Amino acid sequence: MIPALMPTYAPGDVVFEKGEGVYLYDVDGKRYLDFAAGIAVSSLGHCHPHLVAALHAQVDKLWHLSNMYRIPTQERLAQRLVDASFADSVFFTNSGAEAVECGLKMIRKYHDDAGNPEKYRVIACRNAFHGRTLATIAAGGQEKHLQGFAPAMDGFDHVAFGNLNELRAAITPQTAAILVEPVQGEGGLRAADPEYLKRLRSVADEFGLLLMFDEVQCGMGRTGKLFAHEWADIRPDIVATAKGIGGGFPLGACLATEKAAVLGVGNHGTTYGGNPLATTVGNAVLDVILEDGFLGHVVEVGGALKAGLDDLARRFPQVFVESRGQGLMLGLKCAPGVENRDLKKTLEDAGLLVAPAGENVLRFLPPLIIEQAHVEEALGILAAVAARQAS
Repeated sequence: MIPALMPTYAPGDVVFEKGEGVYLYDVDGKRYLDFAAGIAVSSLGHCHPHLVAALHAQVDKLWHLSNMYRIPTQERLAQRLVDASFADSVFFTNSGAEAVECGLKMIRKYHDDAGNPEKYRVIACRNAFHGRTLATIAAGGQEKHLQGFAPAMDGFDHVAFGNLNELRAAITPQTAAILVEPVQGEGGLRAADPEYLKRLRSVADEFGLLLMFDEVQCGMGRTGKLFAHEWADIRPDIVATAKGIGGGFPLGACLATEKAAVLGVGNHGTTYGGNPLATTVGNAVLDVILEDGFLGHVVEVGGALKAGLDDLARRFPQVFVESRGQGLMLGLKCAPGVENRDLKKTLEDAGLLVAPAGENVLRFLPPLIIEQAHVEEALGILAAVAARQAS
């Protein structure tokens, strides 16, 4: 008999009761160092006092309006994102997949408005992940996500991540845009070279294409910049983001330049997106992330964690092949014969929460508020587990 909760996940047996900062506590009182953060969502940890206070204050005033009416917290958050980024305009969603979908609609309408409706195809990268809707699994192109949902939605052509020559060769008269994750998360924590991102901008300009980045996971301070593409010092046309923007509250955003922001009244919409609760929390998250020194701290502590992961790969080659990633979006590729999901469970039993990723990688996505002591605690657990695994 099918359970009441549709079995689309395979959760472990641990049941968490509460969280505080970078720690979670299960119903038996056991403490866990959370280096998964709800898959990069709990960007400021659990029950951050500023987020809690902001949400409590809003809960007593107003929850939902719909976008038939002005929402001041939404307008403020949009302006703050515009002021802090490449963008001129923002559309709020409930999730990352919706933010990506918004960008894909924007791409098609941009070319249709320009009198080129034949331009609708998007070049994306193999091993990508853009969401779980029919359009976003087609954009990701991974067989494991497409299986059972044929035919795949038309309009996407896939090339190797980081291979500019292959991308140029894939451009046709129907090509409308390029869609890339600056750091592939689900695909194995592969960070794009800044020079590659710069050249994507040049190719897009050369062929009259829009350049869209999926920063659902790598955005909102995760790499030490508000958005990961900023390390390449370029201006994309569209960016989709979510996860960390709400610190645990469902919120996403599609940011665009004035050139790309072609959606008008009736072209797109959402019932819940950008409601007072979500945008109140989004503003509270920005209060913290945009504080002087915060992103610099992410770079510093991320560098310490990366150095420690590099050291583990050197010390335990029977367990780890290499470290990957950028900022506080890092991974360890497991050696042949070592399954990342099995090692994830062993680490969980030892009190460290991590997430699996593609290419047999363990993914480390801690809250951005971690300190050096938390890095040392995590590395200590990893070393102890790796030593037992190697023996």
